Amino acid sequence: MLDLVLEHVRLPGGRCVDIAIQDGLVVHAGAVRTAAARLDCRNYLVLPGAIDMHVHMRGGTQSYKEDWESGSKSALAGGVTVVVDQPNTDPPLDSVERFHARVEEGRRRSLCGFAINAAVTPGSDLEGLHRAGAMAFGETFVAASSYGAALDEEELATALGRIRALSACATLHLEEPSPGVPMTLEEHDRLRPLEGEWHALERVLSLAPPCTRLHCCHLTSPEAIRRARLAGATVEVTPHHLLLDRSMFAPDDARARVNPPLRHPLARGALWEALRFVDAVASDHAPHTPAEKMRPFSDAPSGLPGIETMLPLLVARVRSGVLSLGRLIELSVTGPARILGIPPAGFVPGDRADFALYPQGETGIDADKLHSRCGWTPYTGMAAVFPERVIMNGELAYDSGRFCGIPGRWYPGEGFMG
Repeated sequence: MLDLVLEHVRLPGGRCVDIAIQDGLVVHAGAVRTAAARLDCRNYLVLPGAIDMHVHMRGGTQSYKEDWESGSKSALAGGVTVVVDQPNTDPPLDSVERFHARVEEGRRRSLCGFAINAAVTPGSDLEGLHRAGAMAFGETFVAASSYGAALDEEELATALGRIRALSACATLHLEEPSPGVPMTLEEHDRLRPLEGEWHALERVLSLAPPCTRLHCCHLTSPEAIRRARLAGATVEVTPHHLLLDRSMFAPDDARARVNPPLRHPLARGALWEALRFVDAVASDHAPHTPAEKMRPFSDAPSGLPGIETMLPLLVARVRSGVLSLGRLIELSVTGPARILGIPPAGFVPGDRADFALYPQGETGIDADKLHSRCGWTPYTGMAAVFPERVIMNGELAYDSGRFCGIPGRWYPGEGFMG
């Protein structure tokens, strides 16, 4: 007897099948007769559960902004079943003890699957963190950002050499800021320019040993994307750099302050053109409270919430013809899974049985209906399609606004020694 059958699922190629699920995996795609439970999907767009490989779940001293429970609820309600938490926490995850504590906190409180990266600081126990199960190393800050200090060239070269010796992946925050304190979004863009991304990348490439696995976070420059791909690095972009630009906000609206900055509308259009060379889309979910974002621009923290809205916004762009369904699955499922070494969710026997069921209608985004503890969104009113149901490991995890309490699974990295 099968655990669950998803009936009348229309695959991206157009074929309509039943998806048979057993022990958390897809076991058959075709006609199925017997199952303990069945779910009719004929009026839904069924997508594999997404992986968001760049989130900041906060917690600890920053729990007033977000924690594992609120952040994982946001993920599930947005069709994301696996997240990768970044290690620039307070304090940073640069020791095995802190890493173990973070994993245990996630096991107790996360309602979605999760992995955790290790911090790259001058004092990081990179080898111990690799054995402890770190998925990757970084964000490795080539330039300083919120809660992340930049490494100097000697520190960066040493860290990249140690990461290469582990055959691990270094994820990179690539910017080259100019001196100055921005007072507006335009000044913020000018002080953290597009060309700084490829200048920082060239620095990394000059310091990294041959064949180091490099992943470039949240790039906004098509030239940086081109150079990264030529160098064999993988690339992610964010929904906010694709869907927002600085012209959509008042000049001194710090809600739109983020690193790298929101760009000029023409630069945003160029990023869409470069999307065919990108490996993954990730939210860089960085929740700050409304009070923090209402400070004077020069004092406000950089970062935007976005884990719950990422897939709904992009599904709406599929419906409008801006993005193909197959490309969305590559960017949100198979691309991140390949980079991280996590088995993908999908429709093929052996795939993880994680799925999100999106209804036919669109809605305007309303911050009051989202689950992040920070309580706001930069996407208010934008068209989106939120999933009605989410299945994780073959079980119903989210059902029409109700969280079913299925615990999230930890995905350790390749160096995990148990």
